Amino acid sequence: MFNLRKKAFKRFDFLLFFSVVILCIFGLVILKSATLSYDTNRFVKTQAIATVIGFIAILILILLDYQFLGKMYIPIYVVCIGLLIAVLVAGTGDEQWGAKSWLYIGSFGFQPSEFVKIGLIISLAKFIDINKEDINQPFTLFKILVFAFIPVGLILLQPDAGTAMVFIFFIAAMLFIAGVKWKYIGYAVTIGLLSLPVLWFRLDKYQRNRIFDFLEPERDASGTGYQAIQGKIAVGSGKIFGRGLFKGTQTQYNYIPAKQTDFIFAVLAEELGFIGGVSLIILYHIMIRRFLKIAKNCTDLFGSLMCVGIAAMFLFHIWENIGMTIGLMPITGIPLPFLSYGGTFQLANLICIGIVLSVGLHREGLSFED
Repeated sequence: MFNLRKKAFKRFDFLLFFSVVILCIFGLVILKSATLSYDTNRFVKTQAIATVIGFIAILILILLDYQFLGKMYIPIYVVCIGLLIAVLVAGTGDEQWGAKSWLYIGSFGFQPSEFVKIGLIISLAKFIDINKEDINQPFTLFKILVFAFIPVGLILLQPDAGTAMVFIFFIAAMLFIAGVKWKYIGYAVTIGLLSLPVLWFRLDKYQRNRIFDFLEPERDASGTGYQAIQGKIAVGSGKIFGRGLFKGTQTQYNYIPAKQTDFIFAVLAEELGFIGGVSLIILYHIMIRRFLKIAKNCTDLFGSLMCVGIAAMFLFHIWENIGMTIGLMPITGIPLPFLSYGGTFQLANLICIGIVLSVGLHREGLSFED
């Protein structure tokens, strides 16, 4: 299980590792500013603890040959399904966030869907790898789709459409890289477009309002459109260099709702300006580029698909979160990796980094191309 030679450390992706370290430090500083007006350090302490545990997880994972995860794909998948069923039975959060997304064990609460993302990426990557020779046979592809979309269906029952979209995006990316024929992609797009009217009428009122507010934020400026408007005001007021760390008026006077979670990019943009926002995006670009480099250099499909799935998951989070903050996407409860407050989310993201680093270290064949 632990099969790491000294020369393998030459493959260690220091650029990926240190870009994530910088992102975590960056995130803790911005979170400190976002919560400064709350007169409590609880948010920063929780995030810092999750970060430390996450880096311990990275250390364990880089020592662990990622092929071991593939051997455990069925138990991992079963645990994921069990967690999602447990959320439907005993989950909480629908009163506050509109979806049963949290499980509590005593006073400890966590979001199972964050860990299920990782579990599904691992198990789906292995399931595709096992069936790769016949992936374009209708029955085989149907098996893979059923395997992939059972967790998605359980998440939609919470209901958590935002998280379900993350799943659908990385599932599609993994199937595309695995070599699914374009005709099947065309069928999927056609079915998706035809199902839009049905999906629209199944949306809750608050979900429809988010679409309307995206199209016309001023329609209810003091109600459902308030968050989008205040976020754009904060981003715009930052200009090039920002108002200064801990000095944003929208942030420090609590005009931005969910400023420590979904709208933390507005805090960054207001206080550090365009320069701060671009710096963050550059760090994300480096991180995702390294994911794809490791996927490309990996000689087995299982390792490559895990890296691609993780890259797609991060990309969707980054695009959706920043996009909704600046008005390019509808508002959803999608947090920003390494910046948004959330111990479960932070730990899950760092576990993903550990998996990618493990693939880079333990793959056979090619060395890194810088």
